[in-house]
Amino acid sequence: MQPPRLLITRRLPEAVHERLRANYDVEVNVDDHPLHRDRLARALRDFDALMPTITDRIDDALLRTADHRTRVIANFGAGIEHIDLDAARRANIVVTNTPGALTEATAQLAVLLMLMAARRAGEGERWLRLGEWHGWAPTQLLGQDLRGKTLGLVGFGRIARETARLARALLDVRVAYHSRTRASVEDERTLGAAYHDSLPALLAVSDIVSLHCPGGAATRHLMNAKAFESMKPTAILINTARGSVVDEQALAAALARRAIAAAGLDVYEAEPAVHAPLLKLDNVVLLPHLGSATIQTRTAMGMQAADNLDAFFGGMAPPNRVV
Repeated sequence: MQPPRLLITRRLPEAVHERLRANYDVEVNVDDHPLHRDRLARALRDFDALMPTITDRIDDALLRTADHRTRVIANFGAGIEHIDLDAARRANIVVTNTPGALTEATAQLAVLLMLMAARRAGEGERWLRLGEWHGWAPTQLLGQDLRGKTLGLVGFGRIARETARLARALLDVRVAYHSRTRASVEDERTLGAAYHDSLPALLAVSDIVSLHCPGGAATRHLMNAKAFESMKPTAILINTARGSVVDEQALAAALARRAIAAAGLDVYEAEPAVHAPLLKLDNVVLLPHLGSATIQTRTAMGMQAADNLDAFFGGMAPPNRVV
């Protein structure tokens, strides 16, 4: 019996490839560039399973193809906004993801961005690299101390709670949050988290606003010009969630006029493109989507995706089935 054919759309850690080759007829996109649309269409016809990433848009037009062979899409990553889930359901294609594996790494990066933005670390490094640092001075690059400040979380899922835990341990912050669903009393008590029933109410009290909500139409430009007006002029915005959640034009304008103090971004609305005015601002830290970028985390994500495939082709329910 021939093993299922599997296409991995981007190069993953070698340990993941080795595991998958043991049970599947694996093809890897060794160029490691996002696949063109026609290549994804052929893949749906030629492979029993796909392992895509956030860079692969799999929409209704692709999934409507009557002669598709693919039976399961094992996404490498927690976010699945790039896959049309309703279309997958109509096509009888199972979709899975990898929640949990990237929680700690992404939370660590959120805290890193808080510290970099507050302490103006990006500005300082640029000074050094450009030869513009001329020695220590008492009022040079003065930033903010975050100890005891209020961390406002937009969303209260795994990554948000881990971010709160780390920030409390390191900086003794007060935790506040807004979410569509209020957390349990136990979860609130564990993190000392105060619930706010509206986004403006949360923004008004927060010194750091960290975004942890899903992408998609419901949250597109949730952080817009009106939202930035609700924030403190000393506040810092952090986004490790999805680029679409932030109106980057409105953010650039708010940063330029110092309506908010700073921002730290790891995701962008039109990745890999970044809204050009942001690139010219000193009070924003810009990272290239590094949230889960540790060898341990990316390997764990691949192994979790492999677990989903093994369960599906073994006739069992995948542990992380979305559709």
